[in-house]
Amino acid sequence: MNISPEALQAFAQAANCGSLSAAARRLGKSQSTISEAVARLEVDLGVELFQRGPRRLALTEAGASLLAHANEVLAASDRLARHAAQLADGQEARLTLALSDAYQPKQYQARLVELDQRYPDLEFECLIAEHADVLDLVSQNRAQLGLLAAQPDYPPNIAHASVASSAEFGLFVASSHPLAALAQVTTEDLAHWRVLRLSSVAASETPSDDLPGSGGRCWSAPDYLLLLEMAALGFGWSALPRQLVAAHGAGQLQELPINGWPKRVPVDVVWSRQHTLGPVAAWLLARLLDGR
Repeated sequence: MNISPEALQAFAQAANCGSLSAAARRLGKSQSTISEAVARLEVDLGVELFQRGPRRLALTEAGASLLAHANEVLAASDRLARHAAQLADGQEARLTLALSDAYQPKQYQARLVELDQRYPDLEFECLIAEHADVLDLVSQNRAQLGLLAAQPDYPPNIAHASVASSAEFGLFVASSHPLAALAQVTTEDLAHWRVLRLSSVAASETPSDDLPGSGGRCWSAPDYLLLLEMAALGFGWSALPRQLVAAHGAGQLQELPINGWPKRVPVDVVWSRQHTLGPVAAWLLARLLDGR
């Protein structure tokens, strides 16, 4: 069965207008053309779509049931044509953003809502990565944009800019951990217990870079969510994003009272100078920098 979009459009418009003549005027066609298109569609579908009265068309039971499907097909056809036009104008079909699970403020979530509304046909991918891994993904064009803790310097091929939001880190242990019972914690106290750190970055790149390394006792994980789970199991203390703890570790973790904490970590957005940003990536970059 090969049903033409024109026949579906004639059917939908006639159903909406209640007459073939009104549908013809809306579509800028002759009444005979619309009548023939509807009649041909009825033959193709094998059902009667309208009860034809002297003054107004009325949908049959079958016609009413099929109208919703016809509208879905027409909407899909519109999306296809719109998306093809956007691609022809240079809009990318896919966009990848790399970021830490520490840096997901409300502004970032709001940007994704805008992205969905503005580019509903875009294929979007979010990769969780930390520090140097974010830079590698962007350098290789595996990700077009990246969000990471602001670095003191960047490779020459990486462009960067500061975003308005930041991540707030605290030191956390399991509620049952001996450190949790202390009214005030010192760096000497921390030195007696295992530290939990990211495995993908050097110690000097973490928010806890000025704290002791627990006498060499260290467990690591590739992302903060796994570190949170390890801390909740009592394996040691860790510098964790407070927002992540509030969302996933409430009741399991206790923040340690220690001088200088919590800490705010500024966030940068990065992109490659060797790969031109497409229209969507450029729009998202501008929105991330907007800060509103």
